[in-house]
This record gives sequence, structure tokens and C-alpha cells, in this order.
Amino acid sequence: MSSLTRLSFFYVAIYLGTGVSLPYIATYLRDRGLSGAAIGLILAIPMLAKPFTGPALAVWADGFTLRRSPMVLLSLGAGLGYAALLIAPGALGLAIAWFIGQTLLSTVSPLLDVVTLRRARSEGFNYGLPRGTGSAAFIVANLVMGVALTFAAPAIIPLWIALSALLAALAAGVFVPPERVHAEGAKPLGSERWKDLGALLRDRTFVLAVMTVGLIQGAHAFYYGFSTILWRNQGISEPIIGLLWGVGVAAEVGFMWFLEPWRRKVGPEKLLILGAVAAVLRWIAYAFAPPLWMLFPMQALHALTFAATFMASLRLIEKLTQPANASAGQALNSAFSGGFTLGVATLCAGPLFDAFGSYGYLAMAVTAALGLAGAIVLHRRTGSLQPS
Repeated sequence: MSSLTRLSFFYVAIYLGTGVSLPYIATYLRDRGLSGAAIGLILAIPMLAKPFTGPALAVWADGFTLRRSPMVLLSLGAGLGYAALLIAPGALGLAIAWFIGQTLLSTVSPLLDVVTLRRARSEGFNYGLPRGTGSAAFIVANLVMGVALTFAAPAIIPLWIALSALLAALAAGVFVPPERVHAEGAKPLGSERWKDLGALLRDRTFVLAVMTVGLIQGAHAFYYGFSTILWRNQGISEPIIGLLWGVGVAAEVGFMWFLEPWRRKVGPEKLLILGAVAAVLRWIAYAFAPPLWMLFPMQALHALTFAATFMASLRLIEKLTQPANASAGQALNSAFSGGFTLGVATLCAGPLFDAFGSYGYLAMAVTAALGLAGAIVLHRRTGSLQPS
């Protein structure tokens, strides 16, 4: 079995869970009686901690002989954390269970990206193919859950997520190629791995890149946390809400599968600018609760606001790091794009939702605009480098 096929299976296992947790976990927490502010806080805690937990877990992962070994352990722990959501008492219990599950599973993706980017380069396949296959699984899970919630209780949401994480643990051990963390077979001391991490944090261009990506991706917070609730308030049914999410991710898949030559021609710096511009326009439009017919084309902008930004960030970090600190670099990127800035924005999203409803999207537009400014500065610094 080729590396492309093997890695695609693992991405599918991961995103079967993400396709339910991302759009629907707020629905479960709401069903448990929590307010918008409480939901925002619970969702934000693991993100806010990610600048610390992400790099620390990445340095820990680099101490293994094979890259897949920590992926198995992290996915297994995440499954147990998500399962605890079913029995967790009160807001504090739910927050702890969500923190464990989300912190552990979110560390798997950057570790997997390092393997996939390296295999894609050495074996000549498009990274977007296995990653996009995962996104296709996201669509399937999203649509299935949208239908399931028309007759099943919201408790099905954490049950699905937990089982998917346990499936990911199995898939990591079976499908991820047995790639060594260190080609020469020798494990550097923990102090040396922390030293590599510190060097990245002192690199101003690297820090600018991860913060810029973080602002653009963080602007998705209100959408991730409260779009489903807002659309339901507009009278849109659960299956149609699932379809709306599916359209956004389908656009993401199309971008990853079919636009690889164009993406390489444009280069990651310009791609980041394009993603930021699309984000500003998208969140301004969503603030005014557009009708259903308009939501479908607006959802297609996810190809730019998320996918273009994500692909640009991976290539930028790959260009700005060395093999010895590649895992730490991608973990830091994930920590800020899917962590700190997204966490801060999510923390703000709860009160914004409670106070302003859909107008909370305007704060996300401002966040994206700050990301656009950073992307322009970054292009001036690194645009002369050859696109990868």
C-alpha cells in the first residue's frame, strides 16, 4: 500500500471526528444547559493553552523513535477524554473532559503534517490529496450527524467524537508509515530539542508568519462556535445546516485536490493575502444574516479563508524551519492558528453572541483585517524566496 493511501486512511479517521466536533459540540453543550459565554469559555480553554501544550507535546513526541508512536498514544488519550463528556458533571467537568480530548487530538495533526509533507516531497504526490480526503470525511460525518440529530439526542455527538478518536489511534498504528523521528536514529537530548524550539521563537519572520496565520484562522471562531445556533434561529433545518457546512468543506477539498499547480505558481505569501481578503469580506457578509440562497456561495469562500490560508502556512513554516525543528515549527504554527488566537477569539465570541447575535461576526472581520496587514508585511519580507 502506498504512503498516499496509508496517510489518507489516517486523515479520514481524524476528520470523521472533527466533522462532528467542530460544528456540533456547541449544540451538545447548549443541551447541557450552558450559556453562550460558558460554551465559548469551554471551547477556548484548550486553544488558549495550546501555545504551551502544543510545543511541549511536540518536543515530547520528538523523543520517540517512530513518528507514529506518539500519534497512537495521543489519539487514545483523546478518545478517553471525549468519552468523559458523556458523564462529566457540570460546566467544570465538561471543561476538563473537553480540554483533555481537544488538547491531545489537536497535537496529532501537526505531527502528521510533518510526515505527509516529507513523503509528498520524496514520493512526488500532492499533500492536498490525503489532507483533502480527510476533509471529504469531514463532510460525510457532518451530513450524517445533521440527519442523526433530527431523531437522536445530542448525546450522540460526544459518543461519535470519542469513537472516532479511538479509531484514529488504531489507524495511526496500522497506516502511518514507520518513519523515524531522527534519520540517523539517535535521539537528541530533551534540552537540545527545547533549544531548537527557542531558536524558532527568536526568529522574527517565523513569529510574524505564525501570528499572521493565527489572526486569519482565528477569525473563524465565531463561525465555528455559533453559526449552527444562529442558522437554527433563522429557521434553517438541521439537515440543511449540515449541507451548508458540507459546502464549505467541499470547497476546501476542491482547493486541495485540484489547485496544486496554481497554488505553487502563486506562492504561499500571496495565497495568505488572498485568504485574508476573503475572510474580511466573508465575515462582514455573515454579520447581516444573509438569506439561505446567499449562504451557499458564501460558504464556498471557505476554500480561501481556511484552505488557502492553511496550505500557505504549511509551506511557509516548511521554508522557515530546518528538519531538526520541523515538528516544533508546525506545532507552533498549529498552536497559534488553531490555538491561541482562535482561543482568544472564541472566548470573546461567547459574550459577543449573547450580546449582539450575528453582529459578532464584525469583530471577526476586524481580526481578519489585522491578519491581512500582517500578510502584506510578510510578503515584503519573504516574497523574494522561491515558492514551494
